[in-house]
Amino acid sequence: MTYYGGAELARSFRTVRKNTIQIAEEVPEEKYGFRVAEGCRTVGETLVHIAVTTRVPEQIHIIEHRSTLVGFDFFALMGKLQAEVKTPRTKAEILDLLRSEGEKYGKILEGASEAFLAEKVQYPEPMEPRVKSRFEMMSAPKEHEMHHRGQLMLIERQLGIVPHLTRQFEERMAQMKAAVASASATA
Repeated sequence: MTYYGGAELARSFRTVRKNTIQIAEEVPEEKYGFRVAEGCRTVGETLVHIAVTTRVPEQIHIIEHRSTLVGFDFFALMGKLQAEVKTPRTKAEILDLLRSEGEKYGKILEGASEAFLAEKVQYPEPMEPRVKSRFEMMSAPKEHEMHHRGQLMLIERQLGIVPHLTRQFEERMAQMKAAVASASATA
């Protein structure tokens, strides 16, 4: 028995996706075309990239149930996903995509058995390590999303928006300070 399985993977992935969606909601639609620098994705492209990247593990682990990535045409799949990223969409369409793809991947994770997550997948040379568990590979989209969410939170600051997680943290700190002040005033 493990202490972290499919249900826990799904819960933590959904928490990350919920926070990404909140960022997507808070950035005004007219800023979805904002690009930090030449060669970088726009806000909208980054959000679509986040949304569709879960299709990679879905293809590998669910559709094809591969035990090896030797011979897997990664570049063809990435080409399709890149085309999705470049497809013009409204803010509402991007939000719908984040929600639908997130829920689809959450259900995949939720249904993953301990035995399935323990299966090993071989990587082609020269990649290291040469073998990973499905658990590690299916955790990667959450890590990937958190990486890009960090970028989006910095972009929010550049756009004059205080990220919601920062606001929530500051509110908790203010409440804790008020509670300490109240307790010492009554002591």
